[in-house]
Amino acid sequence: MRVLLIGDIVGKTGRRMVGQHIRRFRQEHSIDFVVANGENAAGGNGLTHDVLDELLSCGIDVITSGNHIFDKKEIFQFIDDVPQVLRPINLPPGTPGRGYIVASPVGVPVAVVSVAGRAFMPFQYDDPFRALDELLASLKDQVQVVLVDFHAETTSEKAALAWYLDGRVAVVVGTHTHVQTADERILPGGTAFLTDLGMTGPADSVIGVKTELVIQKLRTQLPVRFDTAQGRGQFGALMVDIDPDKGTATRIERFFIRE
Repeated sequence: MRVLLIGDIVGKTGRRMVGQHIRRFRQEHSIDFVVANGENAAGGNGLTHDVLDELLSCGIDVITSGNHIFDKKEIFQFIDDVPQVLRPINLPPGTPGRGYIVASPVGVPVAVVSVAGRAFMPFQYDDPFRALDELLASLKDQVQVVLVDFHAETTSEKAALAWYLDGRVAVVVGTHTHVQTADERILPGGTAFLTDLGMTGPADSVIGVKTELVIQKLRTQLPVRFDTAQGRGQFGALMVDIDPDKGTATRIERFFIRE
């Protein structure tokens, strides 16, 4: 079984890059299942229904997220009705939406989990380690293959969670920082890990934002409206081969494409 995991899709440029590359990847690499982080896909912050439809029509199977998932208020109108859209599982009970989904590509039950970190994050998330322990225990007899998108700020927290889950899930990938790391590997227990998938969005930017606005903010320390950059794009992703019987990774390959 072969899955493709795509880093944070940012704005119109990110959606264009997704449209250009997913179908090609599916054909050239025989991809069975595609997961992408889409919390910045609508104008750089949040997700609208129109953008959701666009992403799903491109060939994305599940959309994970993080701290920006509720930035567009219209999400409250549909997040409970679209199981392919995930918000972090470790939000308080009663939060709209769901933190995981079980799908069956090629007849294999696969759980996709969206979870957020706590170090230097803007919200007070519940313990991601405990949240995943509880979920894995509940899925033990249903699902062998588990994919985790860990939306977190620090490399240490991402690495710690991957080692904690090693051998219990097939993949742990980090999102949120928008900068792809080069440390892809399969841990001793069979869990594929990459600290951060990177950004799928505007290449000539500061993590997706117009460069001059970020420079202005950093130099003046005054409030600045961050607008999403335009122009040439980049595409960050990770491809993982998984043994569906064991639920562990057998091969891993990182992709970074820039126009």
